[in-house]
Amino acid sequence: MNQIPGPRPVDISALVRAQDRLSFVYLERCVVHRDGNAVTATDERGVVHIPAATLGALLLGPGTNVTHQAMVLLAESGATAVWVGERGVRYYAHGRGLSQSSQLLQAQAAAVSNQSTRLQVARAMYAMRFPSEEVTRATMQQLRGREGARVRRLYREHADRTGVAWSRRDYDTADFAGSSAVNQALSAATTCLYGITHAVIVALGCSPGLGIIHTGHARSFVFDIADLYKAEIAIPIAFDIAAADVDDVPAETRRAVRDAVKDGRLLERCTRDIRRLLLPDQDDAEQEWNVVHLWDSGTRTVASGTSYGTTEADLGW
Repeated sequence: MNQIPGPRPVDISALVRAQDRLSFVYLERCVVHRDGNAVTATDERGVVHIPAATLGALLLGPGTNVTHQAMVLLAESGATAVWVGERGVRYYAHGRGLSQSSQLLQAQAAAVSNQSTRLQVARAMYAMRFPSEEVTRATMQQLRGREGARVRRLYREHADRTGVAWSRRDYDTADFAGSSAVNQALSAATTCLYGITHAVIVALGCSPGLGIIHTGHARSFVFDIADLYKAEIAIPIAFDIAAADVDDVPAETRRAVRDAVKDGRLLERCTRDIRRLLLPDQDDAEQEWNVVHLWDSGTRTVASGTSYGTTEADLGW
């Protein structure tokens, strides 16, 4: 029998866990290829090797050319490949998840499909953002009102802290450079958070589109999870970058987010937070790598790979 052409897929059980990976790497104006189990980036300055199995998200900016083998390696390594537009204001694609279990995905779908459970998860999300406030009885309307007031207060506080002029959140994806430095930095920092959280969501086997608070978008759940960390990471970094009066706001912002994510172990926190939101009654033990059962009605399942009847009489026909 002829062998299947192409390199053998990476053993998914041997890959680095999502929370232990590099958060993201941004590339632009280079050729992205593969050398063994490493992704390579080549430009006029030389070649950089990036171990694919340790990568969370690869952000591909303008001027990048990616080979088929590089994309194969990213997909098989559970890394998220993201094509971003000029200045990093677009998000396009992702690779295969690390987990082959659908446990978290099923919990996510169940939460979204039940109004009571969905509200419980939404309250838990807001509780993470308002640790000093009581939200167990709040409605969605009350939660949104609190969030809006809190974000506006944060903008004012960081504007006062840094001396940066602030009026409102204002940006145009068609004219990135036309907005103020602080709005450019906010957009760049938010894009980084979206890439990081999308990578973790996909790695855990969840759906980016099944949002709890956000809905209707292919990345609704990404927006949900990224919002947990914006006040801590994106907003203060954006005002710090604007106050520093740097030449390249997006690049400096990405580097600042990268450092904050590494220092704060955001991948580990994000992984833990998603599990606790969707499976609050279970511990943080790793999911099984490869689980296949057969549904047996209700909540029951039976083992797969087994013959459950060999005659018509056995089947009740």
